[in-house]
Amino acid sequence: MQADQLATSVVPASPEESADIIVAADNVSKWYGPLQVLKNVSLTVRRGETVVIIGPSGSGKTTFVRCINHLEKIQEGRILVNGHLIGYREQRGRLVEDRPRNIALQRREIGMVFQRFNLFNHMTALDNITEAPVRVLGLSASEARARAKALLDRVGLADKEDAYPAHLSGGQQQRVAIARALAMQPRLMLFDEPTSALDPEMIGEVLSVMRQLAREGMTMVVVSHEMGFAREVADRVVMMDHGEIIEEGSPMKIFGSSDHDRTRLFLSKIL
Repeated sequence: MQADQLATSVVPASPEESADIIVAADNVSKWYGPLQVLKNVSLTVRRGETVVIIGPSGSGKTTFVRCINHLEKIQEGRILVNGHLIGYREQRGRLVEDRPRNIALQRREIGMVFQRFNLFNHMTALDNITEAPVRVLGLSASEARARAKALLDRVGLADKEDAYPAHLSGGQQQRVAIARALAMQPRLMLFDEPTSALDPEMIGEVLSVMRQLAREGMTMVVVSHEMGFAREVADRVVMMDHGEIIEEGSPMKIFGSSDHDRTRLFLSKIL
């Protein structure tokens, strides 16, 4: 099935149910040429939940989380964020890819933190954070700077506002990237293995910020190999393998009494 003509067979949730649902993915499938990388993936994330997606490399975790933000296009199924289709619109009973302007508007409410920090090297930490609120949200420079300063303090970098990325450690750069995403005041935060590019001693400082976001009730979908974080912070853990969700449940269930042999084998190799 082509990316610009997706089926629309999903039964919508009731208003009461949908008000509490931030992400609703239904039967999402994706191919790269002949290779199917996502196979009928369905997942619901409710307001305030922290969902951690685990699984071996190549299992589809990163692809799926990028689809939630329409950084990757899907070929079947649908994804709703905050009650709205992401990347597509209905047209005569089919889904067709939406206009770039509408997609950009949808992404305002979704923050994303990548494996690599993707900071602007020619900008200070403060300027990296103020850029989008000024250009996209239309905040005044003074409003954006006040917000950026507060966020730098929130991630423990109040003394680094004038530092350039080259003068920051990897952990500090990733915390600036988190502050930059938060500056848009998103309703959903996506994390794609945010500690994978960090030296071991820097991982803790990034996870500490993420723990605080979870305590504050931020809705988060996190792709991670940090099993301690998943065990401690996740409301639900989702196990993916070969493009499918094979199991999901509480950390106690997944780490203590998994029903699936593949999950147990995977965890036995990394715990």
